[in-house]
Amino acid sequence: MSQNQKYNHQSNDKYIDSLFDIEIASSERLRALILIGLLGLESVLLMVIYFFYRSQYLSLFNTHIAIYAILIFTLVIIVYEAFIHFFIGKKMRMFFQHMSIFGYVNSFSEITLLTGLFIFIVEYSGQTVILQAPATLTYFLFIVLSTLRLNFRLSLFSGALAAIQYVAVSVWYSTVFSRIPTDRFHPDLTGMQYLGQGLIMVISGIAAGFVADLIKKKMLASLNNIKEKNEVIDLFGQQISPQIAGSILEKRDELLGTRKKVCVMFLDIRNFTPFVESHSPEEVVTYLNSLFHFMIDSVQRHDGVINQFLGDGFMATFGAPVSEGNIPQKAVRASMEIIEKVKQENKAGSIPPTKIGIGLHYGEAVIGNIGSSVRKQYSITGNVVIMASRIEQLNKRWHSQLIISREVFNELDAEVKTAFMPQKPAKVKGINRPVLLYVFKEE
Repeated sequence: MSQNQKYNHQSNDKYIDSLFDIEIASSERLRALILIGLLGLESVLLMVIYFFYRSQYLSLFNTHIAIYAILIFTLVIIVYEAFIHFFIGKKMRMFFQHMSIFGYVNSFSEITLLTGLFIFIVEYSGQTVILQAPATLTYFLFIVLSTLRLNFRLSLFSGALAAIQYVAVSVWYSTVFSRIPTDRFHPDLTGMQYLGQGLIMVISGIAAGFVADLIKKKMLASLNNIKEKNEVIDLFGQQISPQIAGSILEKRDELLGTRKKVCVMFLDIRNFTPFVESHSPEEVVTYLNSLFHFMIDSVQRHDGVINQFLGDGFMATFGAPVSEGNIPQKAVRASMEIIEKVKQENKAGSIPPTKIGIGLHYGEAVIGNIGSSVRKQYSITGNVVIMASRIEQLNKRWHSQLIISREVFNELDAEVKTAFMPQKPAKVKGINRPVLLYVFKEE
């Protein structure tokens, strides 16, 4: 891994690690908006209920203070949540630095505001009926929405705090305060009621915590998947297509070093040296880029990997690191596609007159990452590589553009085999025995 790659890898790690914090901030802002919407809706619906059941309401409270207090509370909490939404958006860095503390403080503030509302209503109405009313279910709204913070302990804290405050207020007004001589208060709460509801609040906090923890684990798994994909990209650069990047992640053991059958392609551009001598470096680069653009596309479309560029050509491998389908046939299809594309580009005058030579051989190779922690390279080694290179060189002798070995030919479908013509056993440099080769019959 080069220094630039190492720097990019470290930067990428930091970026991935920050994605979770950004998601938490987004969830907290979303939570504030949801609370604003739900509490606003709650106040509207309460007014509608009050309009239709005003007489029953007055028989309970003997005053309008409860409905006014609820509306005022709703307005206060909406303003508070709007401030939270604005604050996180403007002070994102400060939020990240104190994210855990912020969550606890925010949860404490919301639940305490609601408890304060109930205390206010009881104090000014002289009735504890509000502590049995549906309005107390608003506690569960805060508990349920705590899951968006993706923190088990924070959800548990929200449930426990709501239970403690609700039970404490209920105990105070139904037992302790009721012993003080006064005609104002008429306690009608039983221990079974407030203790039961408090217990459900705690259980709801635990349940919300489990949901939050599950969502958090799934999110971290997704982020780790992104991180692993980026690690593959760091390793292979632009050698592979996005389609097989996913397959590599599923078969990561194959990156450690293993034996497997692969089809190796060597491609060479004919008469490249004379072209270089008669053109400027800029023209040479433009020429190579125009050729490699569609050649690489063809290789990758057939699940091949560009292992290395060789100046006037490249080496590609089919079947490693991912083996899927008929590997030799994919290599042949890619080769035929490249030849046809060169022919079209020549005819259209898009490139200088160009001919290429391609050699394919299918056999066993040792594949895997070779190197140190500083620099690693995905390598293909074995006789199959040498054979493919030697076979490609025979194109010059036979004035052909594609030669394949018998091992490749034997794996092809009958229809594809008809496109090749067998040659007499040929002597290949570095190989003691003559080999049987097949030449692509160009139209």
